[in-house]
Amino acid sequence: MRRFLRHPVRLVPFGFLAAIALGTGLLMLPWATSESRYTPFTTALFTATSAVSVTGMSVVDTSTYWNSFGLIMITVLTQVGGLGILTGATLVILVVARQLGLRNRMLVQAETAEFGIGDVSRLLLRIAVLALVSEVVITALLAGRLWWSYDYPVGRALWYGLFHAVQGFNNGGFSIWPDSLVSFGRDPWICLPLVIGTILGGLGFPALFEVVRAWRRPASWAVATKLTVWGSLVLLAVGFVGLLAAEWANPNTLGGYDWRGKLLAAFTQDAVVRTGGFNTVDTNQLDEETYPLLIALMFIGGGSASTAGGIKVSTFFLLAFVIWAELRGEPDVTVGRSRIATASQRQALTVALLSVALVVAGTVGLIIMTEGVRYYRALFEVTSAFTTTGLSVGSPDDYGTLGQLLLTLLMYIGRVGPLTLGSAIALNTRRRLYRYPEEQPIVG
Repeated sequence: MRRFLRHPVRLVPFGFLAAIALGTGLLMLPWATSESRYTPFTTALFTATSAVSVTGMSVVDTSTYWNSFGLIMITVLTQVGGLGILTGATLVILVVARQLGLRNRMLVQAETAEFGIGDVSRLLLRIAVLALVSEVVITALLAGRLWWSYDYPVGRALWYGLFHAVQGFNNGGFSIWPDSLVSFGRDPWICLPLVIGTILGGLGFPALFEVVRAWRRPASWAVATKLTVWGSLVLLAVGFVGLLAAEWANPNTLGGYDWRGKLLAAFTQDAVVRTGGFNTVDTNQLDEETYPLLIALMFIGGGSASTAGGIKVSTFFLLAFVIWAELRGEPDVTVGRSRIATASQRQALTVALLSVALVVAGTVGLIIMTEGVRYYRALFEVTSAFTTTGLSVGSPDDYGTLGQLLLTLLMYIGRVGPLTLGSAIALNTRRRLYRYPEEQPIVG
């Protein structure tokens, strides 16, 4: 056991489990509910896991079920989960870099803005400062708007601003407004700060820090940064146009807004759908052709080493470059002027295929456990849970105890699984002194 826990990377899953267990126990107490009653174990476990994994799914009405203590606990668990994810990702990168050979260490450090083993404390401090400053600024903007335009008392405005700022930066998605952001879908002073917070938290610290450091020289960015930044912009554009086209005339979503309101609501929903968890339109009223688009965006997720979930933007676009190179008959996969290592290609394929398998298995399981559920609804819920997005069609409470436990497991796996899997693959890298004869089996 001591040998197993010697690597800090392997402590990450246990750290999340400890936070979930503590949060579950505290949320079960009658002090946490508005009616001063004990919360059922399944409900408390689901909520704690959703908060620590920064998912935002809920089986109860967050705005009415929990009292101030319960909401504070959800806020703390979300903050711990968000910073824990960033800290865990930092340890993964630094520990993996130390365990690899000199050549691979140099490659890893180049891909992470040249942070070395001796920079752990400085790097963690920068991450904490980034989170704190972002949340303070977003809190101030939201609180000022709620106080000035919506006549919220100062204390209430500050509390609502802080709660949603923490959820926004950490890609949490919990809201103490009953309809999330639907009532504010045409208010840029509410929507845009949360969009900015979600994007900052979802890009990932390697990409974000490198963009800040070398924003005038994008050609010098590492491949991972290029894939994350430019890929995120492409997904924002595709999602925005797709959502507008699908929902423009739907009277239950965007159809009731003027053209400015449609643009803002669609952009906000598109920006946060990849793991933010807020919604500016009623997801129950979407046209059926919109769900595949949202499911695809949720599955891709955000940047590596971020509070976002999914298979990651860099993984998706790396596989796109692999396909493009194969279609063109190229011997190497290149991004710009960089050749992508074969090991990175295999790792991306492994993460993507295992994620597909988990989503498919989870969808089948949820359909079996829940009588009468539509297949697209089950797929939407499972994808949202696994990618720690938090959007729901209806309420997870509709799936019964077994369905809720399945979604809880998927939220945990989706949060720590890719992190642990990625580090395990990298740490397991080894070289053989021999190679077997090569064959080319028929493919297709």
